[in-house]
Amino acid sequence: MVDDDLRMTESLEDLFAAAGYETATFGSAQALLDLGLDRFDLIVADIGMPVMDGFELRETALRQRPNMPIILVTGRHELAERGRTKGIAQVFRKPFDAPALLAAIGVALGSPALEDDHDDS
Repeated sequence: MVDDDLRMTESLEDLFAAAGYETATFGSAQALLDLGLDRFDLIVADIGMPVMDGFELRETALRQRPNMPIILVTGRHELAERGRTKGIAQVFRKPFDAPALLAAIGVALGSPALEDDHDDS
């Protein structure tokens, strides 16, 4: 998770951990890029960040790893619309539906739906 809002990264880190995902959080796009993308399977990033926004992070990450799933989040309606006009399907507007975000992550990672993970037999 990349977001300059510490409360948001903490909240999403808790959500992802509760869903069974190993997470790492970064306060800036550059901090993630400095560590390297090779150790991550997916990026969830805020669009509205200083220095390098989520759109720029997405472009940079896709140049390094063309098939990396990237989900963008934003609290601003106009940024969500801008993402959709750029053809970015995975843009969630804050406050977002946590189950929908987790489902999108599962699909992006090729994981079965969380409900299907339980075998009652």
